[in-house]
Amino acid sequence: MKPVSTIALSGMQAARVQLDVASNNIANAQTLGFRRQTVTQQAQPEGGVSTTVSLVNTPGPDFTGDVVNQLGAGYAFVANLKTVETDQKMTGTLLDITA
Repeated sequence: MKPVSTIALSGMQAARVQLDVASNNIANAQTLGFRRQTVTQQAQPEGGVSTTVSLVNTPGPDFTGDVVNQLGAGYAFVANLKTVETDQKMTGTLLDITA
């Protein structure tokens, strides 16, 4: 099992990839021949998450889906950041108790 902060950091990374892909999709939606990308996230048995970016088979924009993905990625990033902050506070408290 990985430490809590490592798991949360992988979640932050996955959220950043999701945000990057959604932003890229929106920015290039009107580009001739552009194909959207999608992100697949997979929980890892030892903890954390991995991401895979792939091209969507059908051309065309999905502004609603991409905006929702951006919002979800932002919330996921903040939630994982709070986990890292809480882990650091708890570690500091534990060190204070044992010192």
